[in-house]
Amino acid sequence: MKAPSPDEHPTTPSVLFVCVHNAGRSQMAAAFLTHLGGDRVQVRSAGSAPADTVNPAVVEAMREAGIDISAETPKVLTPEAVQSSDVVITMGCGDACPYFPGKRYLDWQLADPAGQGVAAVRPIRDEIEGRIRSLLTELGIEPAA
Repeated sequence: MKAPSPDEHPTTPSVLFVCVHNAGRSQMAAAFLTHLGGDRVQVRSAGSAPADTVNPAVVEAMREAGIDISAETPKVLTPEAVQSSDVVITMGCGDACPYFPGKRYLDWQLADPAGQGVAAVRPIRDEIEGRIRSLLTELGIEPAA
């Protein structure tokens, strides 16, 4: 029996960020992980009740950090997205996130930026960036400069 090639079983970890509207916290987390992890990690985000657009204050706060998320759109959470992820990080979605054995689940308690201005979003953004840097270290991935 032939051993599988590395291409058949990629070792790139996959992370899914989930919040209710997929318009704030999960979008910032996904953007930071994509920015700092590059192609060394697969990144997804979704919401249990997605909004129509990403929060404009979140877009502006991320722009200040040098990351453009203006083209992102909220996506609906599917069982398939959870099942195909190694790590699932929830941010206030409660029981709406399906559970699959063998997945690593983390719940990040973060303030909700919904209805907040840029000044209120900045500390949330900065806390998320710190958590993403720690996550990368846990995954054995050196953050990009």
